[in-house]
Amino acid sequence: QVQLVESGGGLVQAGGSLRLSCAASGRTFSRSSMGWFRQAPGQERESIAGVSWSSYPKYYADSVKGRFTISRDNAKNTIYLQMNRLKPEDTAVYYCNAEGDVTTTGYAEGGYWGQGTQVTVSS
Repeated sequence: QVQLVESGGGLVQAGGSLRLSCAASGRTFSRSSMGWFRQAPGQERESIAGVSWSSYPKYYADSVKGRFTISRDNAKNTIYLQMNRLKPEDTAVYYCNAEGDVTTTGYAEGGYWGQGTQVTVSS
């Protein structure tokens, strides 16, 4: 089985930054698109970012565009989500996902999920 392990979540003040990491283990991915989802209380789980194996195309939800950056280091089997200018509305559990499909207009989930990491933004 492939394991996806998120790290980097925590508590941060509004306007601050966090960087989430998602490391894949158990195998290396070959040309696998990956992405991030989040789910807040009272909200549906939503796709917020995706990236192809070659780093293009990328997808960002309108709610995070211009503030978040998704990237990857294929040599380390790791993707990242740099989150800047965080808002209380960004408070959610963030999930890493692998082997989905990415275009500039969306990231559709693949079959592998991380356990989730909590991000809390205080006002």
